[in-house]
Amino acid sequence: MHNPVQIVVIDDTPASLELLSAALASSGVTVHTAIAPVAGLDLVRKIRPQLVITDLVMPGMSGLEVLEAVVAFDPLIDVIVMTAHYTTETAVAAIRGGAADYLQKPIKMSLLRDRVATLMVSAERRRQAYAGKPADGHAGFEGMVAQSAGMWDLFATIERIAPHYRSVLIQGATGTGKDLVANALHRRSGVTGKFVVLNCSAVVETLFESELFGHVKGAFTGADRDKTGLLELASGGTLFLDEIGDMPLGTQAKLLRALQNQEVLPVGSLTPRKINVRIVAATHKNLKAEIANGRFREDLFYRLSMVELQVPALKERRGDIASLARGFAQKFSHEFGKSISGLSPRALLVLERYNWPGNVRELEHVIGRACMLTNSELLDVQDLPEALTQAVDGRPTNGETNEPASLTLADQEQRMIEDALKSCAGNQSEAARKLGIGRDALRYKMKRFNLSS
Repeated sequence: MHNPVQIVVIDDTPASLELLSAALASSGVTVHTAIAPVAGLDLVRKIRPQLVITDLVMPGMSGLEVLEAVVAFDPLIDVIVMTAHYTTETAVAAIRGGAADYLQKPIKMSLLRDRVATLMVSAERRRQAYAGKPADGHAGFEGMVAQSAGMWDLFATIERIAPHYRSVLIQGATGTGKDLVANALHRRSGVTGKFVVLNCSAVVETLFESELFGHVKGAFTGADRDKTGLLELASGGTLFLDEIGDMPLGTQAKLLRALQNQEVLPVGSLTPRKINVRIVAATHKNLKAEIANGRFREDLFYRLSMVELQVPALKERRGDIASLARGFAQKFSHEFGKSISGLSPRALLVLERYNWPGNVRELEHVIGRACMLTNSELLDVQDLPEALTQAVDGRPTNGETNEPASLTLADQEQRMIEDALKSCAGNQSEAARKLGIGRDALRYKMKRFNLSS
């Protein structure tokens, strides 16, 4: 039998403690309560629970101070902060401090039970990822597939901030999936409005204001009818500003004003219109460097970066490559009307050894091409682009010298394992995490290559 889930509830109101205990009581769950923060923290240190639920305003110690103490003791313990005095700023401060969620009193008990159940599943996924174990079942989150600890940390952050954010800045290299992160934020936010997208790199500079703020008939030559701007169109929902680093400086100033006042003034109009919109901005550029070079407004950066999310490059999450490749193979097999069951082990090894400068998008294109051209039910090395296999084999593709061409894929795999074990001082768990594989898989490969720690 599994050990019961341990939950500690801290609230200075006895009636709240009784209500929460009754709501969370179920088989496989043990609820411990404390009416004082200090006593609650003593319980946390003694029991080391999976979850702590704490009130925000309490005598002697605030919920944020309880949160700080719990995170310092064990960052894997999830903390839910409750309050009757909700503000977006406090919610974001709590989440930045490590809170798993921030709920407004009075809390619907059905919502609380759902949140606790979701947190427990997410926490188990993260524990498995950090232990180098493959997650059970389909390891997906809002259309994103991952086994790696870094990605599950990102998913957990998305889930925590989605109900509360007003603006988020997503950073990451081209092709890492920043648009999927933006979509996930919108879907998990609970807003009922639209998800509206503006690719800032694809808009002519002279049309930016009209796109964002709209215009009235006759505002300029060719304006033969009123047009609703994207900020107004996204009111009640989310506006995704992709490649925000390409937005002209003049438009940046007007966007900042619109976000501060939550109103837009269409081009040619004298009457501002109120909006209520969440902003998700994304860029592959270093915006702080852009600020230093005078190409991006510092005040807009701080307005957008209330919460910052970093999407890792594919080469930083090699443990996800096999799952992503299989998922793309299944997708394109269906799309092209073929019966492709997956990829051969040596094809997967080639994919895992490649550096993927184009990230997940490049991997998707590679698998799509392979599925289109293959006549086999299993994608193999010959189905992959020659440039990719040459780069992995160590043969020069552009006149540069790489690893010796005589190295086989098995030789390269053995070298990777030896390097990982050496850099981790023989620690197999740490080496497995570095390689993006499970510890059992590492031990199997060590035995295969006759390696010791």
